[in-house]
Amino acid sequence: MPHLSDDILQQLVETIPYMKAIGASYLGHDAEGVSLKLPYREDLIGDPHTRVIAGGVVTALLDHGCGLAVWDAVGEFKPIATMDLRIDYMRPATPELDLIITASCYKLTRSVGFVRAFAHDGDIHDPVAAAQSAFIISKPSLKSHQKASA
Repeated sequence: MPHLSDDILQQLVETIPYMKAIGASYLGHDAEGVSLKLPYREDLIGDPHTRVIAGGVVTALLDHGCGLAVWDAVGEFKPIATMDLRIDYMRPATPELDLIITASCYKLTRSVGFVRAFAHDGDIHDPVAAAQSAFIISKPSLKSHQKASA
């Protein structure tokens, strides 16, 4: 199965404005999937009383991680879009702890990538949230489009 290089996956995190804004970083990919890290920051808090990271930040991180898992499974950067995203929040993230997400594309068809992801703050067996998503995969690829227009 083809995979994208760590350099490309890292660029797809570091150069995306909303990923830069929340401070996400690429951790790597392995048999478990693609992993991202979100350092705990005061400006990401959703409720000042509990000091828990805002749910929208967790959603953005999970959605982007799921997209990275699709690109990694496809083996090339091509246009994709979130078609469906379900997130089950299981517990609040622990204040002061970094958030880690791992996303894996478990099924890839010609036009859809199916992904599962988990967010945790140190113990993957005690997740903060679980995501199930489907991404539409555009055809033709960007490589094919560039060749045709050259």
